Amino acid sequence: MRVIDLGLIGYDEAVALQLKTLAAVQAGEVENTLYVLEHPKVITLGRQGGAENLHVDEGFLRGQGIELARTARGGNITCHFPGQLVAYPIWRVEKRRGGMHKFFDDMEEAVIGACAHYGVATRRRPGHPGVWVDDTRKICSMGIGVKQWVTYHGLALNVARDVGLFDLITLCGIQGARPTSLSAEAGRNIDMQELKDVFIEQFRRNFADTPLAQDQAAAG
Repeated sequence: MRVIDLGLIGYDEAVALQLKTLAAVQAGEVENTLYVLEHPKVITLGRQGGAENLHVDEGFLRGQGIELARTARGGNITCHFPGQLVAYPIWRVEKRRGGMHKFFDDMEEAVIGACAHYGVATRRRPGHPGVWVDDTRKICSMGIGVKQWVTYHGLALNVARDVGLFDLITLCGIQGARPTSLSAEAGRNIDMQELKDVFIEQFRRNFADTPLAQDQAAAG
C-alpha cells in the first residue's frame, strides 16, 4: 500500500483525485492507496440523502463560506472541517478475506486503535456505522463508495475540540447523536500530524495481514 498526505484540500478536488486513483487501481497501474487529509468546511449528503437533516438553507451556508456537497458515498449527512482527520482508502476488496464487511470492520478497528493510543476508549454501535464513545457521542463517521470492487470515500475522525459545524445538522440523521472529538475525550489537544502517524500505523496493522482469498485457498 502507499500512503499520501494531501494536507488541507478542497472536497471536490479530493473526490476528483479519488476517482482518478480508483481507475488506476482498477487497471492495476498503482497499488492500494490511503489518502489522509483535512477539508475546509463542507457539509456532505450521502446516497441515503440527508437534506431533511440540514437545519439551515443553502444561502446561509454560502454566507458562512460553508460548501454543501452531494456525494456517492453511503450514509446520510455529515460535516468536514479543519481539525478533523479524513482518510480515503482506494482499496481493491474483491478477493480480500471477509469482503466488504471485513473491510468496514477493519476501518473501524483502525480508528478504535488510534483512539486507544491516546487513552480514549471507543467502540462500535450495532446498526450505526462509525466509531462511538457511547450510545450518544460519536467520534468518527464512515461512508464508502465502491466501483468494480474498489472502494473510495472513507472515514472522518474528529480531532480538534471545536465540532460546532455539527450544530447545523442532525448528525448522520440519528436523533440524539452528539459529536465529540479525540481532544475533548482525551482532555488535551491532540496534534494532527502525530495522530496521522498513529492512525496510519493502525491502518497498516489492520490491512497488511489480510490475504487474498485465492492465496488462502491455495495455502489450504
